[in-house]
Amino acid sequence: MNKTANQLLVIFGASGDLTARKLIPALFNLYKEKHLPENFVVLGVSRSDLTDVDFRKRVVLENEHLKKKSTVEDYGLLDAFANKMFYEDLGMEYDTSYELLKKRISDLNTKYDIGGNYMFYLSTPPKIYEAIAKNLSDQDLHDESEGWKKLIVEKPFGYSLETAKNLNVGLQRYFKESQIYRIDHYLGKETVQNLLVTRFANSIFEPLWNRNYIHHIEITNAESDGVEKRGGYYDKSGALRDMFQNHLLQIVSLVVMEPPIGAGAEEIRNEKVKALKSLRIMKDADTISKHTIKGQYVSTTIDGQKVKGYREEDGVDPESTTETYAAIKFFVDNWRWKDVPFYVRTAKRMPRKVTEIVIHFKSPHHAIFMDAGTSTRGNKLIIRIQPDEGILMKFGVKVPGQGFKVERANLDFYYSSLTETHVMEAYERLLLDAMQGDATLYARADEVEAAWEFVDPILNYWEKGENVNTYGYSAGVWGPTNSDDLIEGTSTWRNPGKNLADDPGFCVIS
Repeated sequence: MNKTANQLLVIFGASGDLTARKLIPALFNLYKEKHLPENFVVLGVSRSDLTDVDFRKRVVLENEHLKKKSTVEDYGLLDAFANKMFYEDLGMEYDTSYELLKKRISDLNTKYDIGGNYMFYLSTPPKIYEAIAKNLSDQDLHDESEGWKKLIVEKPFGYSLETAKNLNVGLQRYFKESQIYRIDHYLGKETVQNLLVTRFANSIFEPLWNRNYIHHIEITNAESDGVEKRGGYYDKSGALRDMFQNHLLQIVSLVVMEPPIGAGAEEIRNEKVKALKSLRIMKDADTISKHTIKGQYVSTTIDGQKVKGYREEDGVDPESTTETYAAIKFFVDNWRWKDVPFYVRTAKRMPRKVTEIVIHFKSPHHAIFMDAGTSTRGNKLIIRIQPDEGILMKFGVKVPGQGFKVERANLDFYYSSLTETHVMEAYERLLLDAMQGDATLYARADEVEAAWEFVDPILNYWEKGENVNTYGYSAGVWGPTNSDDLIEGTSTWRNPGKNLADDPGFCVIS
């Protein structure tokens, strides 16, 4: 296990929702599991008028998000953990002199023997990232002559390719690229990371992971909720920017990438960039029209309760054409994936919240059991990212009795079965990795830009093209009725059940 150096975590936007809901509970779990160094303190920074005591109450002692996940044994640790929290009020705005902030950081550094190791977490709107980076630089808080300095930024990383490039240049003006950590919480999920192990540590998969054996790949990200209180933000973003450009293309890169030369962060990130650059960019309107579906949920009644349509949500333009459903078909231009279609969809107001990857294998070249029901029962590898995290293999077995009737059986693994192991939540893993200087699960500048290069033409066509259709779908169904038309041949989307292996089958082998 890597050693975690003494350090100070400075959270900008510390009075906001993300700090209380995700960051502090993740830090508490790391503290409880003894992953934090002996000398570790948190300095919350924002524009709210709070004292150290007020901040400790808000984010630890009276934090409902933390209490929900705490056990009776945890309560004895909360006071000690809260004492690691401090607060600094910036005043009216973030773009101001950080002279007083520097003094507070210096005092904590001396008092707790931090060694000049500072990590700055920007839980703020992206439009002020560069201003914060500049103000830190003005006070030499980026300088690594004593200890290391890191800057963590949350998504979205830009609104388009041009804005992403501008953001990267702006941050790199004050911090080196090696100091910048772009966080994507999807990469912190254990099942996403396990993609690399599934692919490269198992000889039953590694030789088959190519166009010779795989027919097509589908990825589904479904959310059962609507836009809730995010209508104003979401209406300027949409499903393609909110989920596809970042989370889902990160997953795609892990599926597509070539074997790295080693397990180091840069080796893995190099291959992810190559994978994203190999995606075939759709540039003409006809291709984009045929290979994409844009949808928006409309009102309906579910269990006797009326559910709002997207245009009825607070903060949404009543005539909005912003997509809450996006399905994309695309190809990868390299030897491994030549002519293998990829299908990726993401949506709001689906029947359930679920994210999974489905690898559809080709049928045997000489299908001697074609009349036994195997034509619609191809082998599948299903990787469930959330919920019910695990891996499921579907393969054919003979039904007992005369003849060769074939049914599908399930061979499955669930992370919940690892009862003796604490499976870290996404922010726990990502924060600990950053503390230890492991950037494997963080996006690099060229990685972000490569993702935008693929998405930009689609967004431009959807926003400015002629005769672009936005298809309505009732809240609570699996998208527009024509969504299956996107998939070649007789295949359709796999609409995931609540549990990983809850679809009909002949037997379950566990």
